[in-house]
Amino acid sequence: MAQEIERKFLVSGSFREHAQKSTRIVQGYLSSVPERTVRVRIKGDKGFITVKGIGNASGASRFEWEREIPAAEADQMLAICEPGVIDKVRHLVSVGAHTYEVDEFHGDNEGLVLAEIELSAEGEAFQKPSWLGAEVTGDTRYYNSMLMKQPYTKWAKG
Repeated sequence: MAQEIERKFLVSGSFREHAQKSTRIVQGYLSSVPERTVRVRIKGDKGFITVKGIGNASGASRFEWEREIPAAEADQMLAICEPGVIDKVRHLVSVGAHTYEVDEFHGDNEGLVLAEIELSAEGEAFQKPSWLGAEVTGDTRYYNSMLMKQPYTKWAKG
């Protein structure tokens, strides 16, 4: 089984000048049950289907399986997904030996910017750039499968 280990952070500064590549992503969920989310995604001109298991206690590690599928098929499957679509632009930003995936959300999640870093082990050291904000690893509100149900723009701002 493939295991995904990642940490997630809010972005609180300017990162765009460091981005090497930016790609629009539109995704929906055939299943958003935490024990087995099934995501359909169009990333640029490619389609993907992904199955993720529930996270461990820290929220940093979970099962992940992904396969590329024709974009036209992904588009057809988006039509039968659960209500709510995630629309974002992903920027790749290299920092030290790692690459952060910085997602700028649009639509119902406008204003939210998150950075994820994939690691080979939960305790692996990595550089934290100045634009990295608070860590939200394990905070389920920031899972894409939850953002489609409870969009960021609908959160009560205190």
